[in-house]
Amino acid sequence: MARNLGFLVVILFLSLSLCEAAIFRPTTDSHRSAALELFTAVDGSHRSLEEAYEALRTFQVLGIKMAADTNKETCSIVVEKLGQSSSSPKDMFYALRVNSILQCNINVDNFEVMASKLQAVVKDANSLVDLYYSIGSLALIKAEDSGSNVHLGDADGIFHSIKALSQSDGRWRYSSSGAESSTYAAGLALEALAGVVLLASSEVDQSMIGTVKNDIVKLFDSLERYDDGAFYFDEKLEHQGPLSATASVVRGITAFAAVTSGSLNLPGDKIVGLANFFLGIGVPGTAKDLFDQIDSLACLENNRFFIPLIFSLPASVHSLTTKDLLKVRVNTVLGSNSPPLTVKLVKAFSSGSKDTPIIENKELKFDPESSIHSLDVLPKTVDIGKYIFVFEVVLHDPEHKKIYATGGQSQVTVFFTGVININKAEIMVLDSDLGSIETKQKLDLSGETSVSLSANHLQKLRLSFQLTTPLGHVFKPHQVFLQLRHETKVEHIFVVGNSGKQFEIVLDFLSLVEKFYYLSGRYDIQLTVGDAAMENSFLKDLGNIELDLPEPPEKATRPPPQSVDPYSRYGSKQEITHIFRVPEKLPPKELALVFSGLTLLPFIGFLIGLLCFRVNLKNFPTSAVPATFAALFHVGIASVLLLYLLFWLKLDLFTTLKALGFLGAFLLFVGHRALSHHASASAKLKSS
Repeated sequence: MARNLGFLVVILFLSLSLCEAAIFRPTTDSHRSAALELFTAVDGSHRSLEEAYEALRTFQVLGIKMAADTNKETCSIVVEKLGQSSSSPKDMFYALRVNSILQCNINVDNFEVMASKLQAVVKDANSLVDLYYSIGSLALIKAEDSGSNVHLGDADGIFHSIKALSQSDGRWRYSSSGAESSTYAAGLALEALAGVVLLASSEVDQSMIGTVKNDIVKLFDSLERYDDGAFYFDEKLEHQGPLSATASVVRGITAFAAVTSGSLNLPGDKIVGLANFFLGIGVPGTAKDLFDQIDSLACLENNRFFIPLIFSLPASVHSLTTKDLLKVRVNTVLGSNSPPLTVKLVKAFSSGSKDTPIIENKELKFDPESSIHSLDVLPKTVDIGKYIFVFEVVLHDPEHKKIYATGGQSQVTVFFTGVININKAEIMVLDSDLGSIETKQKLDLSGETSVSLSANHLQKLRLSFQLTTPLGHVFKPHQVFLQLRHETKVEHIFVVGNSGKQFEIVLDFLSLVEKFYYLSGRYDIQLTVGDAAMENSFLKDLGNIELDLPEPPEKATRPPPQSVDPYSRYGSKQEITHIFRVPEKLPPKELALVFSGLTLLPFIGFLIGLLCFRVNLKNFPTSAVPATFAALFHVGIASVLLLYLLFWLKLDLFTTLKALGFLGAFLLFVGHRALSHHASASAKLKSS
């Protein structure tokens, strides 16, 4: 995972120092995609200035341009924060960090006011966090306003107060009030001390700087190590993990080394191990982790003590068939151009035999166009299998301005694959007693083959073949299975063993009749040979054998039920056909119409009766209101009759009942009013 990174020095403090101005081409496209996804601004702005800085810093290193609207909105927040007298040192710190990237239009007069306030905070601060934010802000103001006279008068005293929080193991405490020591706090302390050195009005006592360098060495003694050679700093506190703690220390030591003279006496292999830790993470899933990874790699790419060179193998699996070249890359942590160097293959040996190297002291050829070192010719003794290659990187220019660390010799595992030769493959049926060959057929396991055999329970089946590597050595694959599948889908799998150069299996059917459930019939024969190093692994149908087994005894074990494919229930089902009962014979249509007409005769007779007997309408109310209710009552009755007709022709029962409910309530109301008037009129008539 080597990538590109350029370098531009803007300020020698904190992570904004050497590592702050580094610019490089993307580590990977995945890192760019993750950054665009994780650092998404909501409504054109970020939730906090801290998050805005982390996004801007990550985009700056990855070469991603922020949207102009987002930058404008962020700058307005920065100007507002720096113009408020109530802003905390943390808000001012991140506002100034954002401003160092976006270069917002800040009133220079505000810097003097902020510097005065921050110097007072430094004087009265009693915690490491307050000192970190206030000193960091002062350093940023000094870098932004070159004409300002920002400095710390009592730099030695402030330096000593921060140093007093250090512990014997190189860790730091957040305050002097019994706080637990922390690796993450060590990084903050080193950045704060670097700011004190930068802001000091006079040179800081070199003895105190030397003491801090010793603390850094002690801190490196507490490094944890993974099996792959990656080093990291562990963290005791629950709210910080190895990634954030390691990133904090890397930012701290690079910032402190940038403002002090002399070396830090840090081991180069551990610096390379730290780089491997960050590179081994891949693409983090959170914005904070991605920022810590990218920012730390930028710091390591441009530190003053050791720039780690990362040795990588583009491919660890090589084919002897296609004669792949063994290629390696040596780059800085982010892939920028490495110094002139030579890659030397110290030795290579089989993973099972370190005493007999197959290659020793061979220089790899370098292709300047692809920046790849390659071993173009492999020794003829290289066969299929796993090998250990030991490489060493030799720098040509020891007087180079930058100091590089290679981590010593790099040991990598290389896996070689190839085509396995299959020879002397044959299958035969033997007599059980005499062992004589009843049937024998040769097999072509590399091509097409199909055999048809027959046997009974007194005979045996024997299969044998040989597997050799391209150099003629016996090859023992991970998987060699013989499978017999009955026509009822009952399967039996046997492991094929090897003795010396030959793989062989003998099936004695007399001892297998119970295992075969006494199932006679056709069995398909299938052979499986597979291995990770075998390029021609196969699963081949060899043919079939017709077995004649004895009848099963009364208490013989029955074959197990075959498993049903769970996906079969989602497939097409058998079509269901349903035949309805033959409809009964109905009367002719004309007869049905005549019968319907006859049902209307009583109603027609009723109407005729009304005409003949002359309807008496003398008692129909003459007043407007009673007449209206009487008319509505008769209309309601007619509506009910009409509803019955519609029910007969079209409506269903539930719709009819709903309508009848409304009509019933209507009839009850108007009928009650009409009949009340009629009863009242009859009572008056009788009384008169």
